[in-house]
Amino acid sequence: MVLQHRGPFAWEPLASALQAHAVPGLERVTRAHDGAAVERLLAGAAGPVRVTVHLGAGGVVLDLPALPDVQERPLIAVVRAWLDLDADPAVVDPFLTGSALLAPLVKRHPGLRVPGSTDGFETGVQTVLGQQVSLAAARTFGSRLVSAFGQPGPAGLSAFPTAERLAAVPAADIQSAVRITHARARTLSALAEAVAGGLPLRFGADPETVRSGLLALPGIGPWTADYLAVRVLGDRDAYPADDLVLKRALGVATGREAVKLSQPWRPWRAYALFHLWTRAAYEGPAAVGASLRTAAAP
Repeated sequence: MVLQHRGPFAWEPLASALQAHAVPGLERVTRAHDGAAVERLLAGAAGPVRVTVHLGAGGVVLDLPALPDVQERPLIAVVRAWLDLDADPAVVDPFLTGSALLAPLVKRHPGLRVPGSTDGFETGVQTVLGQQVSLAAARTFGSRLVSAFGQPGPAGLSAFPTAERLAAVPAADIQSAVRITHARARTLSALAEAVAGGLPLRFGADPETVRSGLLALPGIGPWTADYLAVRVLGDRDAYPADDLVLKRALGVATGREAVKLSQPWRPWRAYALFHLWTRAAYEGPAAVGASLRTAAAP
């Protein structure tokens, strides 16, 4: 089925970002000169559902198995949020072109989308695993976690472990399986316990509620909370100012300077962020293997 969207659709940087973060065993991204296909499992009412999303100049096509409408609609909503298909470039793009820094970036990629999340807990775990390491290392850690604790599904893919599943695993076992530090494993356990206990790490949740809940956990600081506000909550003014790639792109040394520069971009700072990240790290397929590092959490 074709998924409708407004205005231009910058599929190439979106596909590059998804490919850069793709975890082996969890999702597959196949690129071609005229499009890309992303294959993964989504949580359905009766268990994991295999979906494939095709991105290209013609828009977005979603392949789903035959399902009743009542089961199909929630999956379509997840995909729409994941790919930011309800964005309105007619509003965002003209606003950002008022910035001399952003204008050429918007011209290069009109209709840029902010990649979201298919599952807030999954993205939270992957974000913790990515603290202070390259994307390649974060993907490796994620693949080990999925292999050890995920739910095997069709086509050689696995579903990410639920918060309840990971909360039941001792931190020492997570550390051993994923081969991370004990402190990082404790953070994953704490995050799993928090989400299993009701922390609403999902699209549309109140940013302040989620932020305060995240910052109360060991090993999670402002960068992680702000990044998840962008990717998971859909907060289009969220802005991880201490991100190393962002600061380099802006030519500043501190998060405070990055915040000051961002004020004219409100309330669309998340789009400004992804324009800058696209230029720095996701500019075409060659950039996917780049050793992109992000800021530490606390």
